[in-house]
Amino acid sequence: MSHSAFCGLSEEHLGELASELAARWEARCESGRHDRRGGSHRREAGAGPKYGLVFVDRLLVTLVHLRTGLTHQALGVVYGVGSSSIGRAIGEIRPLLAERGFAVPDHPGLRLRTLEDVFAYAEAENVTLRIDGMETQVRRPRAGRPGRRAFVSGKRKQNTIKTTTISNGQGRTLWSGAVRPGRMHDQTAVRTEGIAEQFRRHPTVKAEVDDGYRGLANEFPGQVFAPPKKPKGSDDDAPLTERYGWREMKRRQSSRRICVEHANAEHRQWRPLQRYTGRRETYGETHRAVVGLVSDRAARRPTRHKPSTELVPVRPAAC
Repeated sequence: MSHSAFCGLSEEHLGELASELAARWEARCESGRHDRRGGSHRREAGAGPKYGLVFVDRLLVTLVHLRTGLTHQALGVVYGVGSSSIGRAIGEIRPLLAERGFAVPDHPGLRLRTLEDVFAYAEAENVTLRIDGMETQVRRPRAGRPGRRAFVSGKRKQNTIKTTTISNGQGRTLWSGAVRPGRMHDQTAVRTEGIAEQFRRHPTVKAEVDDGYRGLANEFPGQVFAPPKKPKGSDDDAPLTERYGWREMKRRQSSRRICVEHANAEHRQWRPLQRYTGRRETYGETHRAVVGLVSDRAARRPTRHKPSTELVPVRPAAC
């Protein structure tokens, strides 16, 4: 199960993750035991029932479940334990993965956990952000349940949950969140999550967006750049130069923001973000756990530098 085909991580990455989370997992377990006891140890250390799965196995079970979507029963057969033990292990490890935040390229040890961190990093490093939304299909709520229509996406015509992804120009995920029902528009999520407020606080930060964030581009014309509007009139009525100019401008803007689409494609390599079959209440935690792991892998990729187009003389010119 430690193979990258099952857990989605390399051996080196898996070892670093286990070292990072082991102490936090033990501290959280001890805190829970302290609350249940209502005080300190009453028996000798090591007494009482033993875990059916050690920490490394619990971490692997969670990673395999997030990567492949294997059921608790199937994982229980592999490890020789009951499905309840698998569910308990996933419930312990998944919050730890969700709290890790997002890795920063070329800055080992630095992680971004909030929108404030992302915009401060973009302002300090002069990074142009790419913002886009992502929809994940979820189970349909029961008939008669309040808010049942809130999850019906107007774009995909099915029950979905939407999230917002922010990446840099290399397609590396810097932040992903703003979980909301599929019926809510991307522009509304920008307002409710405080993304627009961050642009006011950081006036030098720039971003590339799609048509769904045109209102944000109109509010911050010097910071947020959306695709140009189509010329008025039909294709035959508009002048030829305007039509070709609009297409070329739209193509260039799309090429600048396609990297965030690649970041969303990396997220969808993990089964729960293709179609989530669990409880919708736990989707946000699952989403943060997955994209945090994806950001680790993306931050390890070497930075691609664009070649300079400046003309340089081959040899000094004669006087």
